[in-house]
Amino acid sequence: MYRNKTDNFLDVIENNKGILYKVANSYCRNIEDRKDLVQEIILQLWKSYDNYNEAFKYSTWMYRISLNVAISFYRKENSRKRISNPLTTDILNFSDIEISEEKETDLGILNQIISELNDLNKAVMLLYLEEKNYKEISEIIGITETNVATKIGRIKSKLKKEFTQFKNQ
Repeated sequence: MYRNKTDNFLDVIENNKGILYKVANSYCRNIEDRKDLVQEIILQLWKSYDNYNEAFKYSTWMYRISLNVAISFYRKENSRKRISNPLTTDILNFSDIEISEEKETDLGILNQIISELNDLNKAVMLLYLEEKNYKEISEIIGITETNVATKIGRIKSKLKKEFTQFKNQ
């Protein structure tokens, strides 16, 4: 049976929709902004669907576009709203996992520290936490694998240092 472009696109979105929600949750503080961002990402994915390079996995293509749209959206929203409370950012969503109060506090601290990273480092960390390998991260972000490794090492050191300082306050 012949499948049209729209049906193929909808299948790609359905099979990879977790990417959209992870990126939106990482860059938007409230639910309405997340909904707007997901719609904008889907629109941009549709616009670039004809240019999809089959040498890459759909997930790589989706992450690259989603992160670019999210970063632009975040910058626009952040400059417009000047959000003052970074504690409301949930980069990691652990709502369906039971964890101790101490670990929940630690995750909140980690979320806060990650939310304060610059856009590129936040994107690298999101992909790293998604267990993407250096090659996949480099393809998505558009930097070399060596640069990815260096950034991850530096980000981990920074997170460890800031987490320790925060815990010792």
